[in-house]
Amino acid sequence: MANKGNKKRRQFSLEEKMKVVEAVDSGKRKGDVAKEFGITPSTLSTFLKDRAKFEEKVREASVGPQRKRMRNALYDDIDKAVFAWFQEIHAKNILVTGSVIRKKALNLANMLGYDNFQASVGWLNRFRDRHGIALKAVCREDSDRLMNGLGIDKVNEWHAGEIIKLIADYSPDDIFNADETGVFFQLLPQHTLAAKGDHCRGGKKAKQRLTALFCCNASGTEKMRPLIVGRSANPQCLKNVHSLPCDYRANQWAWMTQDLFNEWLLQMDARMKQAERRILLLIDNCSAHSMLPRLERIQVGYLPSNCTAVLQPLNLGIIHTMKMLYRSCLLKQILLKLNSSEDQRKVDIKQAIDMIAAAWWSVKQSTVVTCWQKAGIVPMELTDSDKETAASETDTAVEKLWHSVAIATCVPNEVKFQDFVTADDDLTISQELIDTEVIQNTVADENTDEAGSEDEGEVSLPQQPKITITEAISSVQKLRWFLSTCVGVPDTIFGQLNGIDDYLMRRVTQTLVDSKITDFLQTK
Repeated sequence: MANKGNKKRRQFSLEEKMKVVEAVDSGKRKGDVAKEFGITPSTLSTFLKDRAKFEEKVREASVGPQRKRMRNALYDDIDKAVFAWFQEIHAKNILVTGSVIRKKALNLANMLGYDNFQASVGWLNRFRDRHGIALKAVCREDSDRLMNGLGIDKVNEWHAGEIIKLIADYSPDDIFNADETGVFFQLLPQHTLAAKGDHCRGGKKAKQRLTALFCCNASGTEKMRPLIVGRSANPQCLKNVHSLPCDYRANQWAWMTQDLFNEWLLQMDARMKQAERRILLLIDNCSAHSMLPRLERIQVGYLPSNCTAVLQPLNLGIIHTMKMLYRSCLLKQILLKLNSSEDQRKVDIKQAIDMIAAAWWSVKQSTVVTCWQKAGIVPMELTDSDKETAASETDTAVEKLWHSVAIATCVPNEVKFQDFVTADDDLTISQELIDTEVIQNTVADENTDEAGSEDEGEVSLPQQPKITITEAISSVQKLRWFLSTCVGVPDTIFGQLNGIDDYLMRRVTQTLVDSKITDFLQTK
């Protein structure tokens, strides 16, 4: 009996606990799961009761999956500050030793007002264990070997080695690239020179920008729903709006953050799990991508630092094409307003979201495939005719459009359409922390991801009246009549109009049917 009482208690890591929970989720009987993992029924019940805590810790990557306890650090604010600094440094592939971490901890502790804190070796070991730092370095696919300043020889070496290993088990349909870009969504042609080269890390212009995340596969057959980050969480133009052609989030600077990127990543992972797919996702090393959550169906591969200009498909023309289409749409709106009595109002967030999403969906498959070929990641053949169509179809029409608007709005002669398209290419898309900001973020009462106020920086436009479904159906009928008076309308346009009409009619008939059933039941 004495031996039984002194039996050593077994401890489980987070990874082991999650495996137990997943085994129950798979449909196995709890008794069988307990026997399989050698635990008692009461221990299994405790795991299931605490599953939300386990999932949150793993999802936030705040502790390593091998860790067995979830106690907070004695100096919790110092721990958070050092970890925030470490994430930023690690994202830049800068080598960090234990002594460097200890010195930084002492420095940050002093800034936080702690005189008695000692960054001992024991503290360092506990810090590394709490955050699974050694484990995170392994998960980077050895990208730390590919340091800053890579030349063309190193790029070729990566093409010949690293990427071949990454893509070996995936088809082009299952290899994806994701990247962010900044957009001055209200930029007018005559202000192009003032915006060129602006990083927009704050100030007045922060109210006029968005950050957009795009993702597509190597075969060009699948483009993911865009994620757009603005500054206002509840802009007036989105009041009563329940459906958008993208996902919309907001924070103080309209930047991509780790929380937003990880949320997007987990949603994508859930979709792949539901579709029973496994994919490879190639991303760069920006700070928002530095600490990823636990993923089941997505393998993440990091592109070498400072080489995205030649290795990242989205940077090799896909995002540029999206911006060209977006700016073209802006020019058309400006030209229409110049030729009417309508006031020259600025674009609001809703209009910008609609146009950015429309531009993204309009990027052709041939353009996507060509950019993946330029990156040299996936070898695919594209016919010469496919390569030529993207340039020849739009260039002439867009140049004429630009010329007309440029003359009417007094744009300087040296400003070309391509300058207008690339004016916001240098926008900062994620936060880079310095020590003072690390401390501010640690001790602040409000989260730095907190969105701006509802109306701050938003264009003041009259509120749009609510449109009834009957009015919407009437508008479709008017549009159908207008198109019937035009010459040479493609059949696809009428087909799209029929789809809209069918959707509206199904909604209104379902509403009428439901109301009739309700009336019938009330009379019984």
